[in-house]
Amino acid sequence: MKSIVKKIAMQLTAARTVVLVMSLLSGVTASAMGADKVRIGHFPNITHLQPIIGQSLGTFETRMGVAIDWKTFNAGPSEMEALIAGQLDIAFVGPNPAVNAFLRSKGKALRIIAGSAGGGAALVVPKDAHVVSARDFKGKRIASPELGNTQDVALRHWLKSNGLTPGRDVHVIPIKNPDILMLFQQKKLDGAWVPEPWVSRLLLDGGGKVQLDERQLWPDGKFPTTVVVVRTEFYKKNRELVKRFLEAHLEVTEWIQKRPAEAQKRFNEQLTRIVTKPMPAGLLAEAFARVTVTYDPLAGPLLTSAGRARDLGYLPRNTDLSGGIKGLIDVSLLNEILKKKSLPPVREK
Repeated sequence: MKSIVKKIAMQLTAARTVVLVMSLLSGVTASAMGADKVRIGHFPNITHLQPIIGQSLGTFETRMGVAIDWKTFNAGPSEMEALIAGQLDIAFVGPNPAVNAFLRSKGKALRIIAGSAGGGAALVVPKDAHVVSARDFKGKRIASPELGNTQDVALRHWLKSNGLTPGRDVHVIPIKNPDILMLFQQKKLDGAWVPEPWVSRLLLDGGGKVQLDERQLWPDGKFPTTVVVVRTEFYKKNRELVKRFLEAHLEVTEWIQKRPAEAQKRFNEQLTRIVTKPMPAGLLAEAFARVTVTYDPLAGPLLTSAGRARDLGYLPRNTDLSGGIKGLIDVSLLNEILKKKSLPPVREK
């Protein structure tokens, strides 16, 4: 009996050795072997191009060498709830929900490890709307994708900066993007502050027009719409795997930048699988033109946006943003990759 047990033990040891050797030969370290599947969240939006086109190309699976469970969300707050609950490992999300989750977890929940997109958000109104200034929205109904999400913060800040109090002077209605389109078509909304492709959906299917492109409100038109976050616990246990994710993210970002026409085609094909309806080519090209694809989290504007969220009551009032938010942004792995590619580093503050 002892000889049988000893033989089995030797076989198991040998099997583990083979697995380890194979993993090393394939470039996957032992630290990454603990995760045989990675759960990644994103939205079916043009401001989330890398995960959508990356699925079409298969880049993330190839680079990371593990199965990926892609999960779609409507907006950031619900996605961050899933990440905090341990249901996601990595997520593409708006900066404000990311900052909110970080602060409310006392810096324990996540790290921002890269950027993904800038721009691509606008205030859309009906074509026949007679709007000259923000004051013309007094008493009107404007929608945002979700309470506390990045567009919701942008809308409320814009209203307040123009002397209008959300909830008193203007009815701000946080609802899901598909419902925004439905209500817009039914003439039950006077406007909506949304990201792409919903800006274009409201133009095409809702008979709307762009009243304000958010880029007009930022210096040089630069502001983060989407960043990449990782659950801190996953990051600590799978640092090499996260690095491989970032290599894939950078590869897909550069692919999109170099092949915009093919990127639009692949995005439309993948979007159709998710929301069943493709976008007309002309409108798709216009939507792409509003979005800047990047790997830079744009730390400066990100902190500005966080300050606005704090002033609106979405972040703790005592949050000090003067020197950045310690531990929030960690681009050390990203900058390692950029250095190897002879590209300039990105900033954390």
